[in-house]
Parts: sequence; C-alpha cells; structure tokens
Amino acid sequence: MVGIHNVVRPSRRSAIAATALGAAAVLLALTGCSAGGGGTSNGSYGFPEAKQDSSSTITVWVDADRQAAAKAFQQANPDTKIKVVTYDGSANGSNSFKTKMQLFDRAGSGWPDVVFSTQNNDAAWASQKTNGKQAFAAVLDKGLVPKDTLSGFTPGSLNPCTVNGQVYCLRNDLAQAVLWYNKSLMDQFGYTVPKTWEEYQALGEKVAKEHPGYIVGAQGDAWTPEVYMWGSKCEANNITGPTSVKVNTDTEECKRAASLLDTLRANKTIPVVSVFTPEFVKQYTGKVLMMPGPAWYAGAIFNNPQSLNVPAGQLGVAAPLGWGSDEPVTGNVGGGTWFISSHSKNLKAAEKFVQFVTTADDYQVNLAPGYPAYAAAAQKWVAKQESSKYYATSLDAISTAASQVWDGWGYGVFSQEAIWAKTITPGITGGKSIVDLLPDWQTAIEDQAKVNGYKVN
Repeated sequence: MVGIHNVVRPSRRSAIAATALGAAAVLLALTGCSAGGGGTSNGSYGFPEAKQDSSSTITVWVDADRQAAAKAFQQANPDTKIKVVTYDGSANGSNSFKTKMQLFDRAGSGWPDVVFSTQNNDAAWASQKTNGKQAFAAVLDKGLVPKDTLSGFTPGSLNPCTVNGQVYCLRNDLAQAVLWYNKSLMDQFGYTVPKTWEEYQALGEKVAKEHPGYIVGAQGDAWTPEVYMWGSKCEANNITGPTSVKVNTDTEECKRAASLLDTLRANKTIPVVSVFTPEFVKQYTGKVLMMPGPAWYAGAIFNNPQSLNVPAGQLGVAAPLGWGSDEPVTGNVGGGTWFISSHSKNLKAAEKFVQFVTTADDYQVNLAPGYPAYAAAAQKWVAKQESSKYYATSLDAISTAASQVWDGWGYGVFSQEAIWAKTITPGITGGKSIVDLLPDWQTAIEDQAKVNGYKVN
C-alpha cells in the first residue's frame, strides 16, 4: 500500500535530530573545502559572487528525512559531484542553521553550497546582511532559477521565501491545514461533516453529550495557534516588513477561535494533549472523530502503526473550515525550505540540485513523504496516494487548501510556537481560559519581537 505512512513533520523528530546534529559536528570542519569565501564580483544574479568553478564539489546539508532527496539526485546526476552532510535541519527551533552560518561568517569560509531547513522563517534572517557580512542566501529570482520553475510552484507557497519582493529559497513541501475525519464513525453516529467552525463547535458539543470519550481535535501541541488562530485570521503575527510586525490579539477573529478552544476543552472533546505522546495513542486510538490539522497528519498520526493506525477505508478529508459566511482560510504548519549559498563557487550545480529536489518526479512524486510545493509534482503525488485505496474520500481538499493559506500570518525570525508553548499552554493546563490569556499572549509576542529587533505596530 502506497499511503502517506511516512509523513512526519521534520521538526518533531527530535531523537533523530539529536543524532544527526552530532554527526554534523564531526563533519562541520570538512565543509569548508567545498564552499567558497565571500563574494568577489557583483555577478548577474543580484548578489556578489565568488569566483566560479563548475567542476567543484558542492556541499549539501540535509536533515535525516532529506537524505533520500540527495541520494535520488546522485542517481539521476552521477556526473555532478556532491558531498552530503546530515544535520538536524534546525528542528524544534534549534536555530542551528543560523548559528553555524554565523560561525562561517566570522571565519570567512566554510559555508555549504545548499542547505535544507525544516523552518519557514529562515529567509527572514538569511536574506539580510549581518554586521556588514554578505547575506547567506542567494537571490533566486534574478536569473539563477528559471522563471518557468518559479512560476510552477503552488500560488503563495513561496511567500515564506520572499523578502522585500525577492525570492531567497524554494519550498520543499506544504503543510496546509484541512479537516481530517473518520468517515466510518461519522456515518455510524449519523453526523454530517461540518463546513464552518460554528458547525464544528456545535458538533463537538453534541459529541460530548452523545458519545463521551470521543474527540474532535487536540490542543496540546505548540502549533495549535497555526491551526486554529491562523485559520481564524487572528492578527497575532502579521509580519509587515523585514523588521516590523503588527500584533493585535484583541480582535473578534482571535476571541472566537480562543472561545471555541475553551468550550471544547471544557467538555473534553479537544483535550490538552500532544498528538505525539503515548498518552494520546493509548487514550484516543479509535476515538478520533475529527481532527483539524496539516496535510502531514495523514501519515504522522492516522496511517501510522506507531500512532492511531486507522484502518484503510475509514479516513476522510474535508476542506478547511470557514467562519460564518467568510471564505475558508487555513494555517501552515511546517513544510521545509531549500537555500543556495551566495558564497557558492559552483552556483550552476547548486541550482541544479535545488531545482531537482523540489520539482523532479524522481524525488517529489516517487519518494517524498509530504505534499510537494511544486504544483505539477503535487498533482502526481496526490494521484499516487489515492491509488493506494487507503482513503475513504478523494484528496481534492488537500490540493485546494494548498492555495488557501492566509497571508496575514507571516514568517518572522522568532518562533510563534515557542511563544505559545511558554505562554498559553501552561496557563490552560493551570485552569485558565485562552480568552483571558490573550493579553498575555499579545505581550509575549511583542516582547519576543522586540528582542529580535522588530518594530511592533
């Protein structure tokens, strides 16, 4: 069976990340031999270029899950010399990507030619000069990557890579949120799949009375705001410029999502438990009626023998929910990004690699665990997943949701997940309501933004 059984959001794989990071430390000193020093000419791609050597080996940094991408490239391009280094991919907000590039900046050498990151906010710093040093990320849309390639990505998918109108990275996969549901249970209970958040909340209240013990979501993970608050157009993270952010949690959009979470937490249909804990698996296997969440939930949670292990023919997927008569929007919960170093001595090979791993069927359709950001590959990937006959419905909703990510929630250098985990999660586990905690959340976001040099509007 083909199903998406290997989809695990890279930033959650902390155990693998720790091992990989150790390996990266050993290999770190070796990377300097393949990547050039600072730019020596203005070049034609919008940044200073090092002296180019088309025969030089490129050094590629990947996380454990992207080793398959590098291997696929090597098999398809045996004449291109690459050195693969495994690191943690900045998983769980480790910031290792940025930290190590700063070390190379101070040394004046050692930069890898290509880097994969699990984070969507790295372009915010990688596109900027630091202490007068050349920005790490190469500009991609000034001729380095063909326009036809850039235009082939799903609309909006390159937003996290775009700073001041210029593209600095390519997205590997998308993590749009949809409504997952157990069609067998919904049919058995006589319930209709909701189309709005109001219908969703009403059904959650009904489930609590008629089928106690069953759940319609979870709110114990740090990406909870990316599913519920982002999907409600809560303006808690509106990045308005490279160093400016607008934060306003005192809006109806924020309060309605917070109230929904409070109500369904109180009746135990959206418990405060992480979907990646043994407690979740033990208590809720066979009990998940619905679950708003990203595309990668399919394999990470549902079609996963180590998690809920939902049998074939039961799992359905519906479009993102909307509020009232508003058009539905969705949040983005992860995905990955590929960067080319502006210091590379072999930009041609680096571009060839990045274009392959983001667009080629050999990887994105045949091997990639997540929903590809490149539109043509995504269509083929969906067709392959549907051919497995695992799902109870088509996957059309996932494809549609890919272009419904709300653009009012941006990609700053600071982590919204970390702020939520430190501010909201302890509060609700202590008995407080999210509605009452919204001012604390506002203050925490503002403080973190200011620490990172942002002007708060």
